[in-house]
Amino acid sequence: MSTGQDTWIGRLWRRTSLMQRLAFVALVPTLVTAVFLVTMLTRHQLASLRSMAQSTADTIAIQTASVCADPLRQMQRRELARIAQSIAELPHVAHVQIRAADGEIVADAQGREDRVRNETLTVVRTVVDGALPDHPVIGSVLVDVSLNEAIAAQRSSLRNALIALVLSLLVAGILGWQAARWISAPLRRLAAAVHQLGRGDRRVEVEVTDSTEIGELQHGFNSAAAALFDVQRGMEQEIEHATLELARKNAALEAASVAKARFLAAASHDLRQPLYALTLFSSSLAVDERDPVRLDRIAHIQECVEALDHLFSELLDLSRLETGAMQLEITEFPLDHVFEEVSRNFRLIAEQHELRLVMRATPLWVRTDRTMLARILNNLVSNALRYTSQGGVLVGARKQLDGTVRIDVWDTGSGIAEEHQVRVFDEFYRIDMHGLGEHDSGPRRGLGLGLATVQRLAELLDTQVTLKSRVNRGSVFSFQLPSAPAHQTFHPLVEEHLLDVSGMRVLVIDDEPAILSGIRYLLRSWGCDVVVAEDRTQALEVADTWSTPPDLVISDLRLREGESGLDVLAALDRHYGHDTPTAFARLLITGETRSDRLREIMAAKIPVLYKPVSPEQLREAMAMSRTQSHLTA
Repeated sequence: MSTGQDTWIGRLWRRTSLMQRLAFVALVPTLVTAVFLVTMLTRHQLASLRSMAQSTADTIAIQTASVCADPLRQMQRRELARIAQSIAELPHVAHVQIRAADGEIVADAQGREDRVRNETLTVVRTVVDGALPDHPVIGSVLVDVSLNEAIAAQRSSLRNALIALVLSLLVAGILGWQAARWISAPLRRLAAAVHQLGRGDRRVEVEVTDSTEIGELQHGFNSAAAALFDVQRGMEQEIEHATLELARKNAALEAASVAKARFLAAASHDLRQPLYALTLFSSSLAVDERDPVRLDRIAHIQECVEALDHLFSELLDLSRLETGAMQLEITEFPLDHVFEEVSRNFRLIAEQHELRLVMRATPLWVRTDRTMLARILNNLVSNALRYTSQGGVLVGARKQLDGTVRIDVWDTGSGIAEEHQVRVFDEFYRIDMHGLGEHDSGPRRGLGLGLATVQRLAELLDTQVTLKSRVNRGSVFSFQLPSAPAHQTFHPLVEEHLLDVSGMRVLVIDDEPAILSGIRYLLRSWGCDVVVAEDRTQALEVADTWSTPPDLVISDLRLREGESGLDVLAALDRHYGHDTPTAFARLLITGETRSDRLREIMAAKIPVLYKPVSPEQLREAMAMSRTQSHLTA
C-alpha cells in the first residue's frame, strides 16, 4: 500500500509545474505553523474556560454550604427551600439540591430552563456543624453549574481561530504564488529559449535579470547557445556541401550505369550477329557428317560457341534488367512444365560430365511469370552443374504452410564458404574455385553475372533467393512463389515427332549475308523450302514469286538503315491483302535489349528468340508455330 501511495504521489508531483512546486513549498510551512498555533491556543482557551467554570461551581457550592449550616441543624425546611431558590437564581446555576445527613432531600430548586437543557458541571459539598467540637456532617449541597456560556465561548473561539487560519493561508498562498512566479520566471524564459534553440532557426539569447546564480546560469546559456548556433551553421554548410557532392557523384554513377546499359544494348546486337552465324554454320557442319575426327572438331567448335553464348546471355540478361526491358506477364501454370523445359536444356550437359540431373515431379501450380521462372532455374541449374564434379543436381518443390510454394535447387558440388555467401549475388563476383571441383575447362567459366541476374529476376517476381552451403558438401538455393489452384489446360508436348519441320515454306529476312547463308543451309537440311531477303524490297520481290503466303516468316528485328522487322511483316500482310496478321506465322530473332524496342515486340504479341539462337531453339519455335497454325486452321 505504501509503495502504491508513493507512486501515486510521485506521478502527481511530476505533473506539476515549477511554479506550482515553489508555491507548494512556500505554503506548507505556513500551513503547518498556523494549524499548530491555532490548535495550541484553542486547547489552552478551552482548558481555561473549563477551569473557570469549575472555580465558579466550587465557590457557589461553598457559599451554599455555609449558608445552609444553621437551617440544616434546626431542620428549617422553608429557609432551606428559600436558600436553594435564591442560589438557583444566580448566574450559571442550573440546579441546587440540599440534603440531610441521612440523604433526605430537604430542598430542591431548578434554575432557568435554558440552563437545564445544556451541558452542566456538578459539584457536591458537605455541610458540617461548626458549633460542635468534632464538626459532624449534618448534610450536603449539590450544585449544577451550566456550561452554556463556556461552550458558546469555546465555539466562538474556534470559529475565530478557523477564520484566522483561512486568512493566514490565503495571504501565505498569494505571497507564495507571487514569489514562485518571480523565482520561476527566469527559468521559464530559459526553457522557452531551449525550445527555440532546438529548432535551430535563429540565434537565441535570454535577458540577464540579476547577478545571482540564476544570472550566472543565464550568462552560461547565452554563451553555449551562441557557440552551438555557430557549430550548427557550420555543420549545415558542411552537410549542404556533402549533399551536393553526393548528388554530383550519384548523378555520375547513374550516368555511368546508363552509359553501360546503353553500350551493352547497342553492342549486344553487333556482337551476337557473328556468333549467331557461327552457331548456324557449326550446326550445319554436323549435318550428314560421318567422319569421327571432323565430328570431334565440330563438337569442340560447338562447345566454344555454347560458352560464348553463355557469356553473352549473362551480359544480355543484365542489360535487359538494367534497361527495364523485362516486363512481367503473370500466368498460372504447373511447375512440371518448367521443370521439363529445364531438364531438356541441361540433360545432355549433365550426362557429358557423368552427373545426375533429377527434376522431381510435382503436381503443384504457381502464379508468376513463366519466362522469368525458367530463366532463374536455368541459371541455378547451370551454375550447380558447373561447380559439381561428383553426384548431381536435384530440383524439387514443396507446399508451405503460408500457402506459397518453395522451390529448391540442390547440388553435391564444392560448396561456398561462409565469407563468400553474402557476395555471390553481386555483379562480377567470382570465387576462386581452384581445386574445389569446378569444371575449369576455360569456355565454361562465367563472368560472375549468373547469380546476380537470378536475384534481380527474383526481385521482379517479388521474392528472394536464399543460399545454404557447406564447403565440399554442396549447396541449396531456395525461393518461394505464390501457389495457384490446379486446373485443366492444354499443353502441347514437344516430342521428337512434333519437331518435324520438313516441308515448311519459310521466308528468312536478315541484313547479314553470313546469317542468311547459314540459316538457309540449316533449314534446307531439315527439309524446308527456304528463300531469303535482306530488306523489305527483297522480301516483297520474293513474295511475288509465291502465289500463296509462306508458312513462316523469320525476321531480324533491326535491319539496314533503321528499318524494323515489324514494318516488313506489316508490309507483307498488306501485300497478301490481309489487314490482320493471320496470313502466315511469324517469328522475330533479335539481339536487341533496348526497352522501347522490346516493348514494340510485346505489344505485337509475336514470338521472339534472342541471338544467338541454338538450332534446337529455332527448330522448337518453328514446330510450335506449325502446331499453332494447325490449331487456328
